[in-house]
Amino acid sequence: MINKLNQSILLEGGTIYDPYNNKKIKGSILIQNGLITKAGKINPSNKMKRVDCKGKIIAPGFIDIHAHFREPGREDKETLATGAQAAFAGGFTRVCVMPNTDPPLDTPESIRFILEKSIDLPVDIFPIGAITIGQKGMELTEVGEMVKAGAVAISDDGLPVQNGQVLRYALEYAKKYGIPVINHAEDIHLRNDGVMNESTLSTRLGLPGNPDISESVMVHRDLEIADYCGGRIHVPHVSTKRSVDLIREYKKNGVDVSAEVTPHHLGLTEEKLINYNTHLKVSPPLRTHSDREALIEGLIDGTIDCIATDHAPHTIEEKEMDFIHAPCGMIGLESAFGLCHTLLTQAGVSSEQIIQWFTKGPAVVMGWEIVPFQIGKKAEVVIIDPKKKWKFRESDIQSRSKNSPMFGMEFRGKVEVAISGKISFGTLFD
Repeated sequence: MINKLNQSILLEGGTIYDPYNNKKIKGSILIQNGLITKAGKINPSNKMKRVDCKGKIIAPGFIDIHAHFREPGREDKETLATGAQAAFAGGFTRVCVMPNTDPPLDTPESIRFILEKSIDLPVDIFPIGAITIGQKGMELTEVGEMVKAGAVAISDDGLPVQNGQVLRYALEYAKKYGIPVINHAEDIHLRNDGVMNESTLSTRLGLPGNPDISESVMVHRDLEIADYCGGRIHVPHVSTKRSVDLIREYKKNGVDVSAEVTPHHLGLTEEKLINYNTHLKVSPPLRTHSDREALIEGLIDGTIDCIATDHAPHTIEEKEMDFIHAPCGMIGLESAFGLCHTLLTQAGVSSEQIIQWFTKGPAVVMGWEIVPFQIGKKAEVVIIDPKKKWKFRESDIQSRSKNSPMFGMEFRGKVEVAISGKISFGTLFD
């Protein structure tokens, strides 16, 4: 499905949408040698390969600020190459990879390794460095040196920084370099051995519960520390109404906080666990219908800034363990837009607003200034059919792992083509 573009490509007759300035026009885009050379009204010539985009949206490539590509250490689950292909298939042209590899991305050398290994991939990879050495929560990494090497943020990923003083130091150091601190918001003592949301359903299923306050208590602590030291905190994969309410309050009070939500927390609830499907075991766990509604409301009112996949590949053998012992996480790059577009348009949200949450939102979180469709610059483009109905199948997966609970789900809205420089994914020509 990945193709090299060896000729001039004219994307014609579509709606060109710039989410960074919320502007759209009817027109065409010309791509030559992987660069955007014209945009707007273009007269076609015989030298151009013409792509009919009538009824479709031409938008900038998506950005995912939270994905796990498992390299180095667990290449049996995913590699930078297979992860990049999965991202490209989902419409992403930029991906931030988390540091929970083996060994962790906790040195400048490990950051450079990721950048050097991904230089020829169709997707631009941006490594996130660890907050603490070995992700052990005790001693800060060489934050400044990792940033100089190319780290775009710091996080201990699924291992929350329990020591408040360590988090304070991390926020103060990161502030010097203009990067966000991403802390997994979970009090591990309140979580205890919980594997799903604590509720009457968890009792009925006989599974240990993880209460929603395990997240909101840590969110509250992190926001207080960020407020005190003037740091920039980012809350990943928000899952509860309590957390949304806290983030909304602190944002209004001027705290420098941003937040993300995953497609699966937007679209799925704990009721899906009735059959003990381990593909639905995630961290934080799927919550209640009221939590899901609060997440959607938080996106719409700006409390939550963007959508991020938390793409977490695992092997078949691991996910075939019982629910207690199976690892947390599901893949999500290929299904992200379809799921989100389906459920959010049903809630009255426009396709353009959803595209903003996949582009402008994550760019603002990372502090990136992006000018889309800039003449003379690398093409990062997706072609979206907002009305296309399709069923998500295993054949849609480009990841090395297949741990998705979305198979068989019907979506409305599809990324038909992704273009990154001289590479495309999807069928450009009939």
